[in-house]
Amino acid sequence: MTVGRIIFLNGTSSSGKSSIARELLDILDDDVYFHLAVDGFNAMRTKRILAPADLDTALRRTRMGFHRSIAAMAEAGNGVVVDHVLSEPWRLNDCLTVLRPEDVLFVGVRCSLEELTRRERARGDRPPGLAAHQYDLVHQHGDYDFECDTSTASPRECAEAIKAFLPHRPSPTAFTRLRARHLADGHETAAVRRR
Repeated sequence: MTVGRIIFLNGTSSSGKSSIARELLDILDDDVYFHLAVDGFNAMRTKRILAPADLDTALRRTRMGFHRSIAAMAEAGNGVVVDHVLSEPWRLNDCLTVLRPEDVLFVGVRCSLEELTRRERARGDRPPGLAAHQYDLVHQHGDYDFECDTSTASPRECAEAIKAFLPHRPSPTAFTRLRARHLADGHETAAVRRR
């Protein structure tokens, strides 16, 4: 069975990842793609109020399950467009552990802080300052296959640029390079050793 391609969009809240993902689903015609968004997984969780420590545990399990669902969809042969916020180092490390690096096109979705703040206020459904808090965290690993800036390009333009780049993916991929750097200390899991 052919493993599906993963287009992994990483950026802050309100950076335009979901909009780009919707455009990609509209223009990618080489395979069937699914948009898997971390916000969608969070929305499926029970609405019961949890103590802070319990909430942290639940969020970590949610994100770990999200990462494994991406891997499962791709391993079943589906194309996947991922919409994620890698604002904690363990999230990237977990993705590097469970996703086949050669199948991932890692895309940095950037946006100016001023525009992020404006979008956040206009949306009204996010805590004020969330994007600003994430701004320096999500890209701290410093390595992508491709980057786009939604403060200067529309979601459609970003999607078209990503599609045009797909045949020119680098080898090794950003995920391959990041895996070598982040998981080279011998702490990789059995899942990494199997790949």
